[in-house]
Amino acid sequence: MNTMSKSFQGFGTVPPFLKPGSVIGITCPASFIPAEKVSGCVAVLEGKGYKVKLGKTIGTNHHYFSGTDADRLMDLQALLDDPAVDAILMGRGGYGMSRIIDSLDFTAFAKRPKWICGFSDITILLNHVEQNFGIPSLHSPMCGSFRQDTLQEEHLKSFYSAICGEPVVYPVTTSSYNRVGTAEGILTGGNLSLLAHNVGSRSDVDTTGKILFIEDIEEYLYKMDRMLLTLKRAGKLDKLSGLIVGYMTNMLDTERPFGQNIEEIIWDKVAEYDYPVCFNFPCGHEDINYTLTMGAKHKLSVSESGARLELIR
Repeated sequence: MNTMSKSFQGFGTVPPFLKPGSVIGITCPASFIPAEKVSGCVAVLEGKGYKVKLGKTIGTNHHYFSGTDADRLMDLQALLDDPAVDAILMGRGGYGMSRIIDSLDFTAFAKRPKWICGFSDITILLNHVEQNFGIPSLHSPMCGSFRQDTLQEEHLKSFYSAICGEPVVYPVTTSSYNRVGTAEGILTGGNLSLLAHNVGSRSDVDTTGKILFIEDIEEYLYKMDRMLLTLKRAGKLDKLSGLIVGYMTNMLDTERPFGQNIEEIIWDKVAEYDYPVCFNFPCGHEDINYTLTMGAKHKLSVSESGARLELIR
């Protein structure tokens, strides 16, 4: 078991940071991923000095999913319970986490936390461990991103920095939709569709006083409007410390146009508040996808010239 050599401010137990020889487990708790995409990731991680333990859902499938609900549940549960595993990297997102989340037993995980890494559909799991156990996790790239041709990409270096407890620098370009200001708070959030899906569930995260991050992909603008209204009506936007908007990738419009772009849709939902808002954050469903430490305290600074996000230690 690793010992925690560095720490930062949060509200729960910080998993031990990784070091050479640490074990990263890989599982697919949602949709199918080909085994060859995982094998490339394994080679990269082992080249970084980590040991890798593969779950049984790698390369297997059951219709859309990487296995039956029972198979995926058992595979993730085994890695959560295994004391030799220091981090769990999800193969991919898609859909399927909400079908098994309420059947997972987090007893061993809560006693001996480990880094859970992923994004998109994995938002449910990240939110669940934050809300119920106060344990931080990594909103990070998944297996398909870790390849030999991406070894020197700065956004993938941010994953290693985050999981080893080192600072991460985020290159954020300015936006005319930004609202200037400074905020401190626990960083939370993830995929907007899943945040709306979580409302009222055991995985529904309390956003009060926190910095909320949102991103999404290939959704109709009217659906984005509806999901944001779901968060607003549930009080999720009222008492934020700040808002960070990541990639809104390939947004779709109906034959009769909705009448607003995605930035305008988001801005309208938060225009009445006074907390800082940062657009163009380099995180989400794009080739460049920086890692965020969710469930830990951050400082967000938004100015006329750009924005900065930093972990508070």
